[in-house]
Order: sequence, then C-alpha cells, then structure tokens
Amino acid sequence: MTRTIQQLFDLTGKTALVTGGSRGLGLQLAHALGEAGAKIVLSSRKAADLEEATADLQAAGIDARWIAADCAQEADIRRLADETLQRLGHVDILVNNAGAAWGSPAEDHPVEAWDKVMNLNVRGYFILSQHIAKHSMIGRRGGSIINVASIAGLGGNPKGMNTIAYNTSKGAVINFTRALAAEWGQYGIRVNAICPGFFPSKMTVGTLKAMGEEALAAHAPLGRLGDDEDLKGLCALYASDAGKHITGQWLAVDGGVSIVTGG
Repeated sequence: MTRTIQQLFDLTGKTALVTGGSRGLGLQLAHALGEAGAKIVLSSRKAADLEEATADLQAAGIDARWIAADCAQEADIRRLADETLQRLGHVDILVNNAGAAWGSPAEDHPVEAWDKVMNLNVRGYFILSQHIAKHSMIGRRGGSIINVASIAGLGGNPKGMNTIAYNTSKGAVINFTRALAAEWGQYGIRVNAICPGFFPSKMTVGTLKAMGEEALAAHAPLGRLGDDEDLKGLCALYASDAGKHITGQWLAVDGGVSIVTGG
C-alpha cells in the first residue's frame, strides 16, 4: 500500500547534522527538518550563537543540541562528525551549509581569501560528507546529503558584484553534488543541492546594502527576495522519502532570477 504525502515527508526517528546552523539559511533548514520530526545537531563556530539557535528550535518543540566547530579545519570537522555520531548513534541527513564569501575584483582578489573560501565551501563539504558516509551512511545503506550551493554557482554576477572565489566554489559544490550522487547511489545515499538566490542574511548584508534590496528584488520575476520559509519545502523533500528517487540534482530557489539571467 502506498504511503500518504504526510507519511512520505515524515522524518520521525531520523537524525540530522546541520552545519552553519546557528542563523540564517542554516537555521531555516534545521527548522524544516526538526518540524518534520528529525532530531537535530547544529554546528557553527560560536557557542553563544549555537545556544541561542538551539533554544529557538527547542521552543518550537524540536529535539535539538549543538556542537561548536570550524568547518574550515579538518581536525574540527572530524571531531564534529565523531561527536555527532556519539550523541545520535548515526546520521541520516547531513546538511552542508557552512560557508564564506569574499568581495574583491578578480584582478586584486587575495590568494589567502581565495583559499579561505575554497577550504570552507568545498573542502569542508567533502571532508564532512566523506566522514559521515564512511562511519554511518554506507554501512547502513542509506542517507541524504544536502549541499547548499547558490545561484552564484550557475554563472557570473551583475556589474558591481565581485565574488569570483564564492562563485567558483558554489559551481564546484554543484558538480561535487552530481559526482558524489553518481558514486554513492550504490549505497542508497542521495546527494542533492539547493541553490538559493538572494536572502537577507549576515553574508549578504553588504551586497544588499550596496545594490539595494528593491533593485535586487526587481531582478526576480516574483519580485521579491527569499524569506524565512522559502527553503523549507525543498529541504524536506530532499531529506525524506518524498524525494527517495531524486539524487544528483540542484534546484534554484531564487524567485526566478536564474531563468532571466541565463543561469
């Protein structure tokens, strides 16, 4: 007998690790998974931010805890993975969201800034995915990895927006998603990417101030920026059995910006 749509989206009994989860898009994704029934581990660098975010989740009736870690550092990534597995026993859903950006014209972009962006946005995703898969998902023959990319990974930028390393890293995340999905499908592991457009956040505050929220919203056919619930549905789809036959895919959540800019 086929399941109902509510049963397919139900994550009761599942466990999830969300990096960069103390605010913004990461916290929104954690809410989506927790509201569907999953137990949550949040991670970011700052304990105070994590305490506040975890309290926010718990106030919503979500089973949540936190582990502070720097996902640009291999030792911290492996500690995060091991502590999460010790606390939860296994990880069913991994959300790779921790990220960094750097604004600078390409001709003047510091190499050390390039390395910082790549280490967190690409290398960190790989190390954590590898560790969680090897120590939890492969042996259990299943899991869902959700990589947060960006519409910046689909092409170039509007004039005045100079983020060459960020764009490059998010393009890498999209193909990392596709390659990993192809390789790990044999283990029942699904790997998909979310490509957000412009959402108000700490990372985008400079861009929004420089270019103007109204101007950026005007680029979208829907005429607005993303909000605090626009990523929830896709996250729940990727994480749950509602999306059990979806892998290696990316989807832009951008109000239509990418369809008019050629992304």
